[in-house]
Amino acid sequence: MTQSGGAQPSKVSKTPEKLYDGYVFDLDGTIYLGDELLPGAKRLVLKLRELDRRVVFLSNNPTKDPRMYAEKLTKLGLETPAGEIVNTVVTMTQWLIQNHPDATVFPIAEEPLKNALREAGINTSEEPEEIDIVIASYDRGFDYRKLQIAFDAIWFHERAMLVTTNPDRYCPFPGGRGEPDAAAIVGAIEGCTGAKCEVNVGKPDPIMLKTIMELMGLDAKDCVMTGDRLYTEIRMALDAGMPSAVVLTGETKAEDLEGESEDNLPDYVLGRIDYLIPANLRREFGWGDA
Repeated sequence: MTQSGGAQPSKVSKTPEKLYDGYVFDLDGTIYLGDELLPGAKRLVLKLRELDRRVVFLSNNPTKDPRMYAEKLTKLGLETPAGEIVNTVVTMTQWLIQNHPDATVFPIAEEPLKNALREAGINTSEEPEEIDIVIASYDRGFDYRKLQIAFDAIWFHERAMLVTTNPDRYCPFPGGRGEPDAAAIVGAIEGCTGAKCEVNVGKPDPIMLKTIMELMGLDAKDCVMTGDRLYTEIRMALDAGMPSAVVLTGETKAEDLEGESEDNLPDYVLGRIDYLIPANLRREFGWGDA
C-alpha cells in the first residue's frame, strides 16, 4: 500500500477491527521522518488520547532523553509529555537500578545517558580497576582512550561485564544516509577483549517491553505495537505475544513482506499510521481514506 491508500500487499491479514487499550509507537519512520510528522500521525494520537487509550512512544536512540523527545514532538505540533516516552536512556537506568544498584559503571555514551545515571545515583568511573559494567552505547565521541578503558576493565582486570543500550548497526538519516550506532562500539570492544555483550536493553529485547508494560499498567495482549522495522519493534512484539502493526512509511516496504515467513509477519500492515483506527470508526470520524 502506498502512503495515500491503494491495494494492500498480499501478505496482509487485515487492518484492526477494534480499538486496543494501549498503543506503543516507534518514532522515527513511524510518527515522524526527520523533522516532519508523517501523514495521519497527529490526528491518530490526539484521537487515541481523546478516547482515553494509553499511548507510549519508544526509541532505541540514547542520544536524547525523554524530555528532548517530548520537546521535539511538541515542536512538530504534537504536544507530548516526557512521561509518554521510553527510550534506552530509561531502560538502561532502570535495568541497573533493578539488577545492579551497587555496581560501578563506565558509560561509553553521550550526555543524556550520563546525566540519567548521575541523577539515579549510579556510580560511574573511568578507572578500569573500579569498573563492574561497561556500557557500550551510541557515542559519537567514541575514541581509542575509551576503548582502552573498556579493554583494561574487561580483559586486563577480568572484572567488568559488557552491556549495551541498543543493538543497532547504524542510525538512519533522511535521504538514505546514516551513521554507525552502538553495535559498532560493541563490536570494537568484543573484538579486542574476546568478551560477548551480555545484556541489551533496547529493541527487540524483552527488557524494553517490560519497562513499557510497567509504565502503561497493561498486559501485552491488550496493546498494539506499531513500527517500521520487522526485526526490532515488530520482533519484540511477536516474542511477547503483543499484537503488532508495521507501517510502510519507514524502513519496511510492501515488497519486503513477500519473502517473510508467517512467523515474522505482524498482525497488521498499514500504508499510513492512522489506519490503526478501525475502518468503521474512521468513517464515523469523517476521516475517509486520506
